[in-house]
Amino acid sequence: MNDPVRRFKAEFFKALGHPVRLAILDHLRNGERSVNELQALLGCDQSTVSQQLSVLRNRGIVESRKEGTTVFYRVADPAIFRLLDVAREIFNNQLITTQEVLQQLTEVRSI
Repeated sequence: MNDPVRRFKAEFFKALGHPVRLAILDHLRNGERSVNELQALLGCDQSTVSQQLSVLRNRGIVESRKEGTTVFYRVADPAIFRLLDVAREIFNNQLITTQEVLQQLTEVRSI
């Protein structure tokens, strides 16, 4: 498929497809954070945090600014949080459906 818009979308969602990157975005909900702050919040080493921030920055999901020797990151477009909230709602709905199916299976087995 040679559709540049779909490729762009796929790459965008691919950038969101890592637990550490999602955790970084969750920690940026309340404003910018330094790499050191993110490292402490995530419990990851600096190289891991920097690698994941690099992916998010390259996709335009986060922006950075430097203050002295400290680099701060923030979300480039707050709409990303709405996207993540909708995704959470979808996952919760799927979980509820899965729980209902499991409950039905349990009831069938007990008959």
